[in-house]
Amino acid sequence: MTEIRGYEALCEDMTANGLDVAAIKSALKAQQIETPSWGYANSGTRFKAFAWPGAARTTREKLDDAAMVHAMTGIAPSVAVHIPWDKPEDGDYAAMCQYAESKGITIGAVNPNVFQDDQYRLGSLGNPDPNVQEEALDHMLECCEIMGKLKSNALSLWFADGTNYAGQDSLRGRKRRFEEGLKQVYKELPKNGRMLIEYKFFEPAFYSTDIPDWGTAYAWALKLGPQAEVLVDLGHHAQGVNIEQIVAFLLDENRLGGFHFNNRKYADDDLIVGSTNPYELFLIYNELTGAALGIEEPARTCAQNVAYMLDQCHNIEGKLSAVIYSVLNCQEAYAKSLMVPRAALADAQRRGDVLGAHRMLSDAYRVDVRPLLAQVRREQGIAIDPIAAYKASGYEQKIARERGVADASGGFQ
Repeated sequence: MTEIRGYEALCEDMTANGLDVAAIKSALKAQQIETPSWGYANSGTRFKAFAWPGAARTTREKLDDAAMVHAMTGIAPSVAVHIPWDKPEDGDYAAMCQYAESKGITIGAVNPNVFQDDQYRLGSLGNPDPNVQEEALDHMLECCEIMGKLKSNALSLWFADGTNYAGQDSLRGRKRRFEEGLKQVYKELPKNGRMLIEYKFFEPAFYSTDIPDWGTAYAWALKLGPQAEVLVDLGHHAQGVNIEQIVAFLLDENRLGGFHFNNRKYADDDLIVGSTNPYELFLIYNELTGAALGIEEPARTCAQNVAYMLDQCHNIEGKLSAVIYSVLNCQEAYAKSLMVPRAALADAQRRGDVLGAHRMLSDAYRVDVRPLLAQVRREQGIAIDPIAAYKASGYEQKIARERGVADASGGFQ
């Protein structure tokens, strides 16, 4: 009864602020967060990988886990895959796709791996060795073909390329090699496919990174064509960077393709999204929601087509509970962004009411949206407390018994 009263009181406040309760609930039910296959497997830092009982060993088990997350949350219907980590031993991607669909989920972004093998010590497309460049290119072209087999519409590209020492390589030469390689990959994208170009200002390269910032990714996307867009990873920025301003710029330029949601305190920590700086997550969602609900193009259409994905590394806290918590944090941030009184905010901004506009945004962030989310889940037919429901399901104990502790994972079996 407390939850119901809280929901009724919140609805009264929302209506008083000119918000459409039914429309907001509909938007929350339509929200989608893509989870990463690698988030269900064992992972670690540069120093140690701690094996977790029940961590997925095969792609099939990763899909099982992703389906469980979707069943608990109702808003995680797709899973990103990493090739070759998720490459079927028999090469049957159609079977992988069918298995995912039989579990009530779909395959999302395809992520090539051009950073793990020894030949990529000096980079992939940026490597000074033409043979290594060709090998990296061949793998990415293979992933374009895999997209069709998995019914994926997104090729998500992150590169570890860069240099550790001044003078190690020609910076302009690396730039040109990358542009030529990306151009060839772009030509082979499926008809409705998108190339999402991710950037990172440092690590694992420490002197220069070949795609160091959103401006570089944006410039290359413009050169490549309309199917190339920028992917924003929340952990890939220097301290204090205003990520929501980057989001606003890319929305207005119709080049924001997607997110890798996570959180960081110092470097690219890949922590649970919203765990360290929930206000930043809210402000990012505020820009996305404001554009999606607005009338200004192309920002409106761009915001409605953004791919929302997690990219996290759960090293000490388990796997599925951490992913569920991440999805819920995104849901809560989105719900809070829907609490912003857009018309009143725009009016305050036009009048130069600095504190008035700021308070509207801050007040929306402070709204306790949990009763609203509980009601939305109730209407969706899922548990109002997904984490508690997961713990009570016995799934964690089941997979621990069946899978045991694995050293490695990968491959659809």
